[in-house]
Formats: sequence, structure tokens, C-alpha cells
Amino acid sequence: MKKIFLALILSFSTLTFAQTEKAKKSGPPEGKALTGEIYGAAVTETSVKNAISATQLEKKLLKNNKIENVSIKGRVTQVCEEEGCWLTIKTDSKNRFFVKTKDHAFLVPLALNGKNVVLTGNAELKMTSVEELKHYAEDAKKSKEEIAMITKPKQEVRFMASGIKVVD
Repeated sequence: MKKIFLALILSFSTLTFAQTEKAKKSGPPEGKALTGEIYGAAVTETSVKNAISATQLEKKLLKNNKIENVSIKGRVTQVCEEEGCWLTIKTDSKNRFFVKTKDHAFLVPLALNGKNVVLTGNAELKMTSVEELKHYAEDAKKSKEEIAMITKPKQEVRFMASGIKVVD
């Protein structure tokens, strides 16, 4: 009886460890990020039609530090290589801003990099700590030297996406 009990515990422990290791190494979801695909909440045609540029968003945030329920359009320049839980969008002025998926409720594939998208969600002008900037640099697989160069907090546009639609 003891042998059966020990065998069951060992089997369960091995299965749990294997699932945990698989989860750690799962990375971003697979996908081709084809035109029309949506990640997260639905992005309506009205949202696509009324989407403002990332540069327009920056200007609006200078007047009001937070904007809720806004749709923006832009080109994805980077996707989190660890999970697909964040991305960066290039603005018309060649700046980039940071986008997180709301509550980690959805993840995006690496194939989203370079695609034009419309995002719906909330935006704010935020001071990002050195610790957080370093964390995102690690997620982006930056070198130890690049990470060490991050020594000051940074004020930046932050977007909490509830939905993302590939438009081309």
C-alpha cells in the first residue's frame, strides 16, 4: 500500500513539474497575425474608422494625463518575447510607446511585429521606474550592457489594450 501511495505521489509530482516547466517555456502564442485577426476584446469597425494616430494620442495626453476608451492606430515595432504580453507602437514622430494587454487577459504572437494595428483601451502619461524598465528590457532579450545603461525613470505614454485588431 505504501509503495502504491508513493508511486502516486511521485507520478503526480512529475506531472506537475512537467506542466510547470512547459508553462515557463511556452512563450508567446503561435499565430500569423493576419489582417482582420483580433486579440482580446472585439475591435469594432467604428473603432477602426475613428482610430487616431499615436502622435495625436501623445498630443491629447499632454492636455489630459489619462484618456479612457480610445482607439489608436500604429505599427507594432516589438513584441514581448517571453509571453507576448506587451508590445511597442511607433508614432508618426518616430517615437515608440508601450502597450500592455489588460490584466494579462490575452497574449499576442511574435508575428504581430511589423503589422499595422488598431488598439482599443486606455492611455496615460506615466513615469516608469528603473526597475520596471529593466524588467521589460530583460523580456525584450536586451544585453546585460544595455540593461545596465538604464539608470533613470522615464516619462512615457502607456496604453492598456483591451483589444487589438490587425489592419494590414
